[in-house]
Amino acid sequence: MNKTTFNVAILGASGYTGAELIRILALHPNARIFALSADRRAGEEIGSVFPHLGGLGLPKLQKVDEINFDNIDFVFCALPHGTTHEIVQGIPERIKVVDLSPDFRLGNVSVYEEWYAPHRAPSLQGTAIYGLPEIRRENIKKARLVANPGCYPTAAILPLAPLLASGVISPADVIIDSKSGVSGAGRAEKEANLFAEVADGIHAYGVGSHRHMPEIEQELSLAAGETVRISFTPHLMPMSRGILSSMYVQVIGGQSASGVRDILKNQYSEEKFVRIMDGAVSPATRHVRGSNHCLINVFDDRLPGRIIVVSAIDNLVKGASGQAIQNMNIMMGVVEDTAISQLPMFP
Repeated sequence: MNKTTFNVAILGASGYTGAELIRILALHPNARIFALSADRRAGEEIGSVFPHLGGLGLPKLQKVDEINFDNIDFVFCALPHGTTHEIVQGIPERIKVVDLSPDFRLGNVSVYEEWYAPHRAPSLQGTAIYGLPEIRRENIKKARLVANPGCYPTAAILPLAPLLASGVISPADVIIDSKSGVSGAGRAEKEANLFAEVADGIHAYGVGSHRHMPEIEQELSLAAGETVRISFTPHLMPMSRGILSSMYVQVIGGQSASGVRDILKNQYSEEKFVRIMDGAVSPATRHVRGSNHCLINVFDDRLPGRIIVVSAIDNLVKGASGQAIQNMNIMMGVVEDTAISQLPMFP
């Protein structure tokens, strides 16, 4: 599909990912924001929810069930997990969809139900494509429904999948330590996200049981061609956005960090949003803020036979809304970096 202009609906426009979708799409030359939903804020202007998005002449917020899809070509679902199954089933099949929730990311329905809740759209699950463009671009081009990857999985899969596919790291020994800004928890009112709970400290959460674990394992296992089990611990940082992941892996065949780095450079040499850094420069969240970029570097560990891989992304852009728009561009036949080519904001 390649339309000069097309109409877009954003379901869940009052959340952080919804706001990022609007911020980026406001300057998209092909996509017109035609409908916005936010059930609790229905009837309001988006500027009353997010003042920084006021004055754009956007439609008022509606309830999801009030949206008329007749003139809509594309839908972003930026809704909480468990709500998208039934909504996507009600969207006309001619409309393409990117779902930013976990509802369609896990190909095995029983695995989804183990980690989340009963799957209410199993017939659609088999049609959903996992939307990591650098890995699944050709499948995304033909997809009607794309499951946008999670933020932690994006930061882990981009560096690790090519290394497992090339057989230079062991699939039996993968440790992922990740730090995230508070926006990764969403905009809902939660005691754990209060300023006094988050400021001046750092804490681990979802230890040994975070719901992104099966998603990461699914994609790494596909890359490795065998089952991969990971040790993954996320941490909440006193910052608004960003993810930094440090990954500890065992190399095979005596590879050094330099050799592994070259493999990643070769893998991503044609990619616009993934950059492999040189030397001892370590990726930092401040160097990807507001961008769709992923920075990666590889370091030798002092322990023989081990390396440390570090990646950084903005959890709201490459980890969510920017990647969703990257997927939309691919699905709609638009130049892939349209509206998402902006450089990071620093300082």
